[in-house]
Amino acid sequence: MRIARMLVLGLVALVAAGPAAAQMSDGVIKIGVLNDQSSLYADLAGQGSVVAARMAVEDYGAEKKGLKVEIVSADHQNKPDVGSQIARQWFDADKVDVIVDVPNSGVALALNQIARDKGKALLVSGAATADLTGKACSPNTIHWTYDTWALANGTGNAIVKTGGDTWFFLTADYAFGHALERDTEAVVTKAGGKVLGKVRHPLNTQDFSSFLLQAQASKAKIIGLANAGGDTTNAIKQGSEFGIVRGGQNFAGLLVFITDVHALGLPTAQGLILTETFYWDMNDKTRAFAKRFAERDRGIHPTMIHAGVYSAVTHYLKAVEALKSDDGTKVIAKMKDTPTDDPLFGKGTIRPDGRKVHPAYLFEVKKPTESKGAWDYYKLRATIPTEQAFRPVDQGECPLVKK
Repeated sequence: MRIARMLVLGLVALVAAGPAAAQMSDGVIKIGVLNDQSSLYADLAGQGSVVAARMAVEDYGAEKKGLKVEIVSADHQNKPDVGSQIARQWFDADKVDVIVDVPNSGVALALNQIARDKGKALLVSGAATADLTGKACSPNTIHWTYDTWALANGTGNAIVKTGGDTWFFLTADYAFGHALERDTEAVVTKAGGKVLGKVRHPLNTQDFSSFLLQAQASKAKIIGLANAGGDTTNAIKQGSEFGIVRGGQNFAGLLVFITDVHALGLPTAQGLILTETFYWDMNDKTRAFAKRFAERDRGIHPTMIHAGVYSAVTHYLKAVEALKSDDGTKVIAKMKDTPTDDPLFGKGTIRPDGRKVHPAYLFEVKKPTESKGAWDYYKLRATIPTEQAFRPVDQGECPLVKK
């Protein structure tokens, strides 16, 4: 009798969940936002990515469509072992179906393998290494927002073409920094420039003085910052104290976010050239999103990582609804087969190697006199079309790409 009653209760629960949710592994689509929530990448990702994921679920109307969605989040502390432990706990015990964001390439590469082994989905917005769609590509991972190849070919190429032909690299000493340095050096040398030297610094460095002195002594025209977040802002602030720009050298921020510019202030950041795939002030749709986002995240305006999380979660929910399944491998395949379309990135596609493609933009940070108000920081120098923004699919050595 007790077994029969339990079966009846289970059947009632499935019917109550609605026709779409009935096909889910446990009646719930569980999204895990995993990122840095307490250190140098907290502003450019952090709780803002959780906000973006929630907005995507709400705007998609998941509840009205019979999809029960839950969002959980955690701090990977920029440590691959911590991130891996959280991912396994989420996948094995907590019934998380997809992990999103994951700034820090070392953590993302570790999770890339875990998601593949467990047949789960991984949507990377925050990590930069282009290896995620190269030799390390996976049928369970989509790389959404940007990557080191796009940054190098956008910012690096533009600077060499305008006379910045000698470089010295300050590089974050882990997978992301190494990949960004590698990809930018290739662009610089191909364009006829020279790399005069390089130095690698620990993640979350507070004192850049010894590294900046080496860069200064090199007399390179361009000091390429192959780092991000707090490392980038610290290097630029301390470089200003050393008089590097006054001495005739310039910084190239190879990965700069609007939150970094906000932290630096326009008097310090003015003139920086950078590549992004999203800017809040591009059109009416991006401005409307930014206004809603800022109201929910301490007035902060969304970075391209936040926009990527929103876009990726939106497309994920479309695929889940169409399949009536949250099977990770099948959902990723469906996402690749379905053209992307959302208010932040517009229309796009996802390639067989897992690279989401869309235009990129070369921006210059405005002078204080050019800004009309808070967060009005960029002026557009060039639009890089979709077909040029990312590494050609046949050049990444991804085993998923048919030759």
